[in-house]
Amino acid sequence: MPTPDEASTSAAPPPTFKSLGLIDPLLEALEQIKYKTPTEIQSQALPHALEGRDIIGVAETGSGKTAAFALPILQKLWEEPKGLFACVLAPTRELAYQISQQFESLGSAMGVRCLVLVGGVDRMPQAVALAKRPHVIVATPGRLNDHLQNTKGFSLRGLKFLVLDEADRLLDMDFGPDIDQILKVIPTERTTYLFSATMTTKVAKLQRASLSNPVRVEVSSKYQTVSTLLQYYLFIPLVEKDVHLIYLANALASNSIIIFTRTVHDAQRLSIILRTLGFPAVPLHGQLSQSQRLGALNKFKTGGRKVLVATDVASRGLDLPSVDVVINFDIPTHSKDYIHRVGRTARAGRSGKSITMVTQYDVELIQRIENVIGKKMDLWPTDKEEVALLRERVDEAGRVAVNELKEEAKAGGGRKRRRDDRGGRDEKDRDDDVVEAGIPTKKRSKGRR
Repeated sequence: MPTPDEASTSAAPPPTFKSLGLIDPLLEALEQIKYKTPTEIQSQALPHALEGRDIIGVAETGSGKTAAFALPILQKLWEEPKGLFACVLAPTRELAYQISQQFESLGSAMGVRCLVLVGGVDRMPQAVALAKRPHVIVATPGRLNDHLQNTKGFSLRGLKFLVLDEADRLLDMDFGPDIDQILKVIPTERTTYLFSATMTTKVAKLQRASLSNPVRVEVSSKYQTVSTLLQYYLFIPLVEKDVHLIYLANALASNSIIIFTRTVHDAQRLSIILRTLGFPAVPLHGQLSQSQRLGALNKFKTGGRKVLVATDVASRGLDLPSVDVVINFDIPTHSKDYIHRVGRTARAGRSGKSITMVTQYDVELIQRIENVIGKKMDLWPTDKEEVALLRERVDEAGRVAVNELKEEAKAGGGRKRRRDDRGGRDEKDRDDDVVEAGIPTKKRSKGRR
């Protein structure tokens, strides 16, 4: 039997943004961007955040956590409109831009000014923009640290809020020392929000170092895929992966497709093979400059390119438009990464397909993924004769790709070193893909400056 308290709770109407205590300018902005009702993480976090408490949020990408930390910051900014107010640390450049856009949308009635500080772009315009005193900085830790050390007149001494978003990924990507450095130079009297999909021992240690008497807010973290997603696998010998990928691209030619690879090298190589064979493909990975990365995303979002060949830099956090098919060229080693990848399709109630290429070395991994998602994948049907007809052309396109990458490596080596020297110390392209990349980079072996 439920207690009277439990009975009254179950009968209580669902909270609204107004009932959670948000001010009118924010309610207007929420209405404009069509946020009707709070998500679970927002309902749980906002009352504590508006009381001024530190928050630990355990929530997946896509749970609405950006608004859960942006809204209380903007509400406090409305009450005390002072200079540089909040700093959000994000693991990837694309996520930093996305968070900044959400702050600007939610703070549109307040005229909030946001600045993104990420690597891969020139430091000087960022330094000029810092001098104009933005309200909110959204940064990758390496580039923020660079500005703290080298940009005259810039400090975080007046900071009121610090947000560590996707803390598990920040720490997985070797940002720990940069974060330690940032924590040393910001006020101890501040409000801190830490959001993470998983609570690892590293994240728990960071929590103890950075938060004061926090409230823990956790939403259902069971990893699962949506019912509208049809999940398939393709069992093939390792040496036949390229030709089967082209077979799939042919069969799905009218669809928008994301192909996930484990390494930067394969993302580059496969996009060249696809383009050589007439498929409009574009790569996305951490070794592209920021303008190239944003350009690739934009071409894919607007339909200018039907195929995006990406490393895991695109698997989490990015709100991509309707994606029809996700192909895992390389099977991810962690089941949760599989769920993040295939979650790029079948969004918002739409249907979608995922196809995972499984070689003789991947059987255990696919079984582990099926265990976690609680269902067996179906076998994708293939026509062996069609695959055989494609083999010669794919082999030739593969040779073209190898030669093109060799030429690029020769031409780009000197240019890249000069750009790194000019651009100063950024996040060292430490997206997940570079950590696992097949392309050796001298920059990684130099150690920290």
